[in-house]
Amino acid sequence: MRTGTITRADCEALDRTDPLASMRKHFTLPADLVYLDGNSLGALPRAARAHVGRMIDDDWGQGLVRSWMTAGWYELPRTLGDRLAPLLGTGPGQVVVGDSTSVNVFKAVTAALRLRPDRDVVVSDHANFPSDLYAVESAASPHHAEVRPLIDPDRLDLDERVAAVVMGHVDYRTGAMRDMAAVTERVHRHGALMIWDVCHSAGAMPLHLASCDVDFAIGCTYKYLNGGPGAPAFLYAAPRFHQTAEPSPQGWFGHADPFAFDTRYTPAPSVSRFLVGTPPLLAYAALEGSLEVWERTDLGTVREKSVAQTSLFIDLVEERCGDRLELVTPRDPSVRGSQVSYRHPAAPALVEALGERGVIADARRPDILRFGFAPLYVTYADVWRAAETLATVAGRHDRA
Repeated sequence: MRTGTITRADCEALDRTDPLASMRKHFTLPADLVYLDGNSLGALPRAARAHVGRMIDDDWGQGLVRSWMTAGWYELPRTLGDRLAPLLGTGPGQVVVGDSTSVNVFKAVTAALRLRPDRDVVVSDHANFPSDLYAVESAASPHHAEVRPLIDPDRLDLDERVAAVVMGHVDYRTGAMRDMAAVTERVHRHGALMIWDVCHSAGAMPLHLASCDVDFAIGCTYKYLNGGPGAPAFLYAAPRFHQTAEPSPQGWFGHADPFAFDTRYTPAPSVSRFLVGTPPLLAYAALEGSLEVWERTDLGTVREKSVAQTSLFIDLVEERCGDRLELVTPRDPSVRGSQVSYRHPAAPALVEALGERGVIADARRPDILRFGFAPLYVTYADVWRAAETLATVAGRHDRA
């Protein structure tokens, strides 16, 4: 961005040359609202309504139970996984969609502990979303494994007891992004397995799970991927574990032959062994609508716009707010996700005031304001308006 005052006209000019400008029409957004909370819940894809309606009216309403086979319901955890795979940098048959992020963390940790039976420590990133920490503790307890907190991701102290490391790719509070390839290589050098949480990076940038030699990765589909509230999560497992991993819990969708109704569990000889119970099909339908949008989108272009918008926002806020807000997100875009976070003692009040003026962001108590940039539908003019509004509410709060 050029030096000097950045104007609304400058931002509108960027919108006119934006290669992703045409993607905004694929989403339903309230008029005159700036939505910078797509890192919590993505906007509604217009195609989702049609997919859900078709599943209700045709597949369920007319096909009834026959739709498990005639409409492909039974295969959806795998077919949706294959459609997600290009966004994650993996291949067909390596990703399944189902359950929640927390449940998938539990599966990955139990699988890792059984794959490293001579080790009894799981290193858990304590900057990660708390639900991940709860799931790690729950998975480690039956194995009498110790959960060792990782306080500083830049100081990864490992030893021969560590079975697995669980880390968030992008810090949900600060937006700081970790080096996936370098961290994974270091963990493998110590004989441990690497489990990545990519909730805050999937759909915001190209991922390279396979080329980074990641063992397991989990993520949600309701943030940047726009799958809808309560949308199912996904789990990636490297092919080398498809015949040997023993995740828990076990359920009939992970069985080698679910419709044999065998009372003894035999895991599927594929990534399907990471499935558990009957999938939430209406939620799958909404995700199908979102994937239609993603299949016509280039993630490299998404990342370029994300970097441009987050950098623009930082510049604008500095121009208008000075030192009233403390930037906690890295300035270097190579280690920044698709969000910008600031520290202010009245963060929740500022977020509420922003919302009253038509700018939706969020706060993480006690003092973090988060602004998430979803490049498919956030415009540069939105970025300008958000910064202007933030300067207004921050100034009024300081004068109060």
